[in-house]
Parts: sequence; C-alpha cells; structure tokens
Amino acid sequence: MTDPTTPDPSPLETAEHTAVGADDPAATERTGGEPAAEDALRRELDDTRERMLRLAAEYDNFRKRAVKERQEAGWRAQGDLVRGLLDALDDLQRFAAVDPSTVDAKTVVDGIGLVEKKIVKSLAGHGFEVVNPVEHPFDPNLHEALGTAPAASADEDGVVATVYQVGYVINGHLLRPARVIVKQWTGGAA
Repeated sequence: MTDPTTPDPSPLETAEHTAVGADDPAATERTGGEPAAEDALRRELDDTRERMLRLAAEYDNFRKRAVKERQEAGWRAQGDLVRGLLDALDDLQRFAAVDPSTVDAKTVVDGIGLVEKKIVKSLAGHGFEVVNPVEHPFDPNLHEALGTAPAASADEDGVVATVYQVGYVINGHLLRPARVIVKQWTGGAA
C-alpha cells in the first residue's frame, strides 16, 4: 500500500529508476511494469525528443532562409530603383561636362528641369509622389506648418498659402512633410 502523502513518481523518474535497475527483477516488481513496456516508452521518448530537435533545426533554417530572402528582395528593389535613375544620372554628367562659354543659362536651366521631370517620373513608377499643396487645405499628416499668413476670407482659413519645401510620399508612407505657411482667418479684414 502506498502512502497518500507521498506523491506518485513522474514517468521520467520511473524511467530513470528503471534504467538503473533494468536487469534487476526486484526493480521490475517495485515499478510494477514490464521491461518491454518501459523500453517502448523510452524509445517513444527518444523518438519524440529527436523529432523535436529536428523541428527546431528546420525552424531555425526556415528563419535564416526567410531573412536572406527578405534581404535579397530589398536589394532587388533597390537595384530596380537605381536602374531607373541611371538615365537621369547620365544626363547630369553630360551637363557637368558642358562648356559654359558655348551654352546660355536658359538652356542649362531648361535641361535641369527636364532631368528633374525624368527623375520624378522614374520614382513615380516606384510609388513616389511629390506633396505640393499650394491652395489645398492644410493636412497635418502631410504638411508641417512653419507659420501663418492672413486669410482674405473665412473660406481661405486653413488653406496652404505658400510652400517653402515640397514633401514626399512613397507607397502611402510620408518621407518628408511639405513645409508650408497656412492662411488663418482672424475674423476681420486682412
């Protein structure tokens, strides 16, 4: 008869006890089990432990592979972005090699404007947008107010008056807010 105050041994303690006295018939009587059943439990435990170790190693390999694939996807995306800017870079290099004595300033300014359009168009293909909110309502999610200017009417209250620096968004994420002056209606004549 067992003592009710003594806890039952855990299966692991039973297995360890059995391993020590596996050949001892008295030990088999004490554990109350058959050596074949204990061996089967031990094999099952070893198989389970081996499966768990294999799964842990597979998960670790999966995690490393996923990190590597994300890195490579980022590099490919960067390569696509830069590839789209190469023509504009070539144009800028041609401008740098122009002899100032043979070209007037208007031609250079017009050429730079064309290069700017080419860069913006290339970036737009990657989800890039310019935020230039002149005469649009002020949006604190896209604009940074640098100051206020008087509004001529209540309808102009909260409308962007001047843009000091355009902002940029890529794929819906703000890269830089547009820095603006906002019209403010004071209720009187402006």
